[in-house]
Amino acid sequence: MPASGAKAAEALAAAIDSFTAAGIETPRLDAEVLLAELAGVDRAALIADREQTLEAPVARAFSEAVRRRLRREPVAYILGKKGFRHIELAVDRRVLIPRPETEMLVDLALEAGPASVLEVGTGSGAIALAVADELPGCRVTATDVSDGAIEVAVANAARLGLGERVDFILGSLPPGSADFDLILANLPYVPDSDGLPPEVGGWEPEGALFGGPDGTSVISAVLEGLRDRQISAAVIGLEIGQGQGERVSALLHGAGWPETEVRLDLAGIDRVVIGRGSRPAG
Repeated sequence: MPASGAKAAEALAAAIDSFTAAGIETPRLDAEVLLAELAGVDRAALIADREQTLEAPVARAFSEAVRRRLRREPVAYILGKKGFRHIELAVDRRVLIPRPETEMLVDLALEAGPASVLEVGTGSGAIALAVADELPGCRVTATDVSDGAIEVAVANAARLGLGERVDFILGSLPPGSADFDLILANLPYVPDSDGLPPEVGGWEPEGALFGGPDGTSVISAVLEGLRDRQISAAVIGLEIGQGQGERVSALLHGAGWPETEVRLDLAGIDRVVIGRGSRPAG
């Protein structure tokens, strides 16, 4: 671990060696991101001037960050934040860390150009707040069954100046019937039997990850709830996992969205299912 007066290059080399020995997949990236953030410099500047001397507080903070990362704590939790599209979100163990593939749901919102959006299972508020940020004329309602997640999302909205345009509701769905232009959801979709990397399974909230035996139980339950409460939208977009496109398309069709489309992520994996069409009442 770096001591006071250590060079950045020495501290990085030691951290990279430790991360590599621990089996961390991106040892250099993680070490550089952590040190750059703690030193208050751009990562590119850190790489360009690796001979800079670390001040004592930075060296101590980096040593602690390295110890936490060696316990496989995600970098985003160590730093307490994660970038998502054009916004930066505070994150901790009460919420999932936003992933790049989830941005596909925001892309769908930009395509649809809705005036009103319902997001189910908001977590840190990533989707809802990104939509509000990029579609200034849109009103967003966001729900989550976790009071801790709602606390994180509300704080993020306030910090980003978006609190007046996003309504956060504790619960699976809004009370009563309602019509929205678009419904978005990144619900738990990992099958219960799937093993997860230690950074995910050991740290992120289990209730936001696992979706039953085939990973679609929560999705199915939410679609039933939408139908029962007569909450409708012309378009719905759901994030899914590998191999779930056909199953979730069938669920959407049965819930009243007859036209479905499966979109793949950059790895060629089923990632978003879109349902379109008028929903019948009840």
